[in-house]
Amino acid sequence: MSSTHFDVAVVGLGAMGSATLRQLAKRKVRCVGIDQYEPPHTLGSTHGRSRIIREAYYEHPLYVPFIQRAYELWDELERDSKRSLFSRTGGIMCGPEQGVLFQGALASARTHGLRHEVLTARDVRHRFPAYAPNDDHVALYEPRAGVLKPEAIVEANLDQAVFGGAKMLTNTLVRGWSSRRDGIEIRTSSGLVQCETLVLAMGPWLPAMIAELKLPLVVERQLSHWFEPLVDDDRYGPGKCPIGLFEDDAGHLFATFPDMGDGVKCGAHHDGAFVTPDTVNRVVGLVEQDEARKQLRSVMPGAAGKHRESRVCLYTDTPDAHFILDRHPGESRVLLASPCSGHGFKFSSAVGEVMADLATGRTPSVDISAFAVSRFARAV
Repeated sequence: MSSTHFDVAVVGLGAMGSATLRQLAKRKVRCVGIDQYEPPHTLGSTHGRSRIIREAYYEHPLYVPFIQRAYELWDELERDSKRSLFSRTGGIMCGPEQGVLFQGALASARTHGLRHEVLTARDVRHRFPAYAPNDDHVALYEPRAGVLKPEAIVEANLDQAVFGGAKMLTNTLVRGWSSRRDGIEIRTSSGLVQCETLVLAMGPWLPAMIAELKLPLVVERQLSHWFEPLVDDDRYGPGKCPIGLFEDDAGHLFATFPDMGDGVKCGAHHDGAFVTPDTVNRVVGLVEQDEARKQLRSVMPGAAGKHRESRVCLYTDTPDAHFILDRHPGESRVLLASPCSGHGFKFSSAVGEVMADLATGRTPSVDISAFAVSRFARAV
């Protein structure tokens, strides 16, 4: 490929990058998306058939306006693409009454006046019979929570981007970038690409691409598992079973999804080994499957039947578990989208809008000051 010039280039076409490319194309920006694989693929952080979306955000109330904007943009993407991308199931956040999960979700709900209910363990068992929480645990129920479809969303974003005029370079490895007086030069396996603004939305490949910043980022191996319920019962389906987040007495978190046709999905949150995306072990062993079945049985006993499938996903974590959405400290024409510390997918529709705003000189409609690179002392 000969040298080609664009207004904006987006590297990485998973959740954040595909949403950014769509937003740029909507604004008639001359843009290109570059990915080393053919998205959607299973090698990064945007796969696994389902992702949780929730509004009573236990991590911090500051995320609530951001997720509310994301909900609006998910509705817009469904309308524009004419695809079903979101299933509203409701959601429960269940654990010790003084635990991080329940107290955090309650704080967000109260701070922003969100619809919610506080349920006892008995209430949960009666209302959602798939679940069997500990007797001394409590739950916050929120009706707006549900399930997003990651692969379908990436496809919809990219289809809309191409329809809007965006160019795509897939199966194209980015080897590096450099600043020039007249823009940014990107070195790829297909040749040079030049742009005025570069958006790096590379997920677990981002730390290596910005190694010069010495940011304290780590890539974590995470697992998702699917199990067949022991009985064919609609209590496990999306009509009667909300998504679930469970905190045990030791503070560990475990997520559950209703059976959307592939079995009940589940997985621990933040319990994986630190890896690199190119050397990670992508084989899920029997011991790991058995541990997941044990955890699932503790909160959803009738779902822990035959193992159907397991997949490896990658988190890219910051020390404070908050995002990075900012300009490169040494080159303002380079934008950093993510890492999102394992809870970013649900926001990706709004992240795409934010990055497109920054790339085109607009002020984002949501406050992203908490996601600045400058909060890390080692940033240069």
